[in-house]
Amino acid sequence: MSRELERVVRRWRELPADHALAASPAVREVVQDLADATAGRPVPELGPAVLIDQLRVLVWDAASAGVPELADRLADLRRTLP
Repeated sequence: MSRELERVVRRWRELPADHALAASPAVREVVQDLADATAGRPVPELGPAVLIDQLRVLVWDAASAGVPELADRLADLRRTLP
């Protein structure tokens, strides 16, 4: 899981700003799904610059909570990034 998370983060950091903005809804969906699975609270929309940090935190929360198929979900997300 941690390896796949780092792959997503690395890919996100390589994206030009316009591509990151276009990919934000997909990342945001995963972030909110993970929040729903762990804390059950809405995650504030703070923009693409902070979104990947929100993902990192929520992935670790989800891993601690035992959310299944986390690595697969991250791999799917990474494949959607332009």
